[in-house]
Amino acid sequence: QVQLVESGGGLVQTGGSLRLSCAASGSIFTIKTMGWYRQAPGNQRELVATITRAGTDTTNYSDSVKGRFTISRDNAKNTVYLQMNSLLPEDTAVYYCNVVPWFGTDYWGQGTQVTVSS
Repeated sequence: QVQLVESGGGLVQTGGSLRLSCAASGSIFTIKTMGWYRQAPGNQRELVATITRAGTDTTNYSDSVKGRFTISRDNAKNTVYLQMNSLLPEDTAVYYCNVVPWFGTDYWGQGTQVTVSS
């Protein structure tokens, strides 16, 4: 069984920063891609950022967070981070961690709330 434990969400003012963490543990094959998605009320879940390990780490960001958010990973700890700077009210959402192994199904975290006040 695989567990994803997320942390770091909270309430912050516009322009502030937060750092999300997601640690994967349990019976999981080597992780290919780790990522963050978010879902605001009434909206579909959307990609925020992913980081894929294939020789070197390759990152991918949604246009709405480019230049403000940075994704990184610690492969030894099976942990992914999302540094969020210059936060905006439209970044308010539940943020979900996603882990994709090289083999087998992917996994989702339970979600962590990020609220940006104006």
